[in-house]
Amino acid sequence: MEKKAVVLLSGGLDSYTAAAIVRQQGFDLYALTVRYGQRHGRELEAARAVAANLRVVRHLEISVGLSAFGGSALTASIPVPKDSLGPGAASTPDAGVRTPHSQPDIPVTYVPARNTVFLSLALAWAEVLGATDIVIGASAIDYSGYPDCRPAFLDAFERLASVATKAGVEGVRFRIHAPLLALSKGEIIRRGLALGLDYGLTHSCYDPGPKGEPCGRCDSCLLRAKGFKEAGAIDPLVT
Repeated sequence: MEKKAVVLLSGGLDSYTAAAIVRQQGFDLYALTVRYGQRHGRELEAARAVAANLRVVRHLEISVGLSAFGGSALTASIPVPKDSLGPGAASTPDAGVRTPHSQPDIPVTYVPARNTVFLSLALAWAEVLGATDIVIGASAIDYSGYPDCRPAFLDAFERLASVATKAGVEGVRFRIHAPLLALSKGEIIRRGLALGLDYGLTHSCYDPGPKGEPCGRCDSCLLRAKGFKEAGAIDPLVT
């Protein structure tokens, strides 16, 4: 019997690795990429290259204009922070699991409700496909402190899916796969390299140059560099 999984594919190394892990588990991949009004189109080009490399069954791109709301450096005319990881970035097993008194400020690169919107879209497509598995490349270890990358959020969405869909109320159990959740960036990269992934296809930068080149200074670039260093590997995007 065919095992279908809807994968949220951004073109970054995390979603690429998560998709490859689930593919290795025997799933046929249906990739969903969202044009949400981000600052640049380079990550969309990367998502297409990654989807082709993964040999997905279908790659669907849809537009949701989150830039109409703004509120983020990724969707509005707000400067992207440089040369300092966001206050929530961490490399400890309990990262993202904080008490109300220890919760850090959320960085300005957080896009309000982005993963909630993305997972809702993936859930809708999964229900149409007759799939019960959804894949997201969220990590709660090396990350920028986004609330929608935490285990509590993913657990809550999985419960929501059971009551928010026709399939759910008929007894179907949807599952959110987040295979990177407890991995550091270095561990993610080592896992991907072991799977033979080509990270030269990916894009991570929040604020790339005119030709799509990474800035090397935003949180995402710094976390990527940290990961490759920890993995003892050379980033193919760095010349």
